[in-house]
Amino acid sequence: MTRQITLLISLLSAILVIAFLARVLPEDAATVLLDIRRSSWPITVQNILWLAFFAGLGELSLRWRAGRLEESQFDRGYLPTDEEVVLRPGDDMTPIYQKVRSSKYREICFLPRLIERCVLNFNLGQSVDQTNSLLNSSLELFLHELDLRYNIVRYITWFIPSLGFIGTVIGIMLALNYAGDRANVESPEMLFQVTERLGVAFSTTLVALVMAAILVFIQNLIQAKEENLLNKAGQYCLDNLINRLYSR
Repeated sequence: MTRQITLLISLLSAILVIAFLARVLPEDAATVLLDIRRSSWPITVQNILWLAFFAGLGELSLRWRAGRLEESQFDRGYLPTDEEVVLRPGDDMTPIYQKVRSSKYREICFLPRLIERCVLNFNLGQSVDQTNSLLNSSLELFLHELDLRYNIVRYITWFIPSLGFIGTVIGIMLALNYAGDRANVESPEMLFQVTERLGVAFSTTLVALVMAAILVFIQNLIQAKEENLLNKAGQYCLDNLINRLYSR
C-alpha cells in the first residue's frame, strides 16, 4: 500500500512538473525536454520519460525512508552497552527477547530480526559458536534481501535509456518518412523540417541518459547507506550480544 501511494504521488508530481515546464520554458527548451511541438502532445516519449523518472525517484524515496527507519533502531536500546554485563541463557536473555518481540519494527528492520534470531538460538543451543555462525549467515541473507529490494529501481534505470533509444529510432523513422514523401521533395522547408525532426529525435536519448545517470547516482548513495547500516547492525550485535554470551 505504501508503494502504491508513493507511485501515485510520484506520477502526479511528474504531471505537475511537465505542466510547469511547458508553461515557463522557452519553446526551444520545451521542445527538447517535452517535445511540445509534436502533434500528439502531451503524449510524447519525453513525457513518458518524466513519468518513469519520477516513479524511480519515488521508489528511491521508499528506500531512503527505510534506511532512516533502520538507523533509528540503534537508539532503542535493545541490547545492554555496559562493558561489564554478561549474558547467560535464560533469565538474562528473556528481557532482551521480550523487548524485541514487543517492537513493531521486528518484522521489517534488520537489527531486531538479528537480535531475535540470536537470542532464540542461544537459549535453545547454549552455544556461543553456533550463535555467532547464525549471525554471520543472517547477515549474508539480509545483504541478499537488501539487494533484491533495488530490483525495481534497477529496472527503471534500464527502462529509461531504452525508451530514449526507442524515441530516437521513432524520430529518425518519421524524419525519413517526411523526406521520402514526394509531396515534400520540392518544398523549400524540407531540409529544415528533416533536421528539426532529427534534432528532437536525438534529444530523447539525451534526456533519457541524463535521467538514468541521476537515478543511478542517487541509488548508489542510498544503497551504500543501507549496506553500511546492515554492517553496523552486525557489529552492534557482535559487540553487545555475541561477545557477552556466557555458557557453561
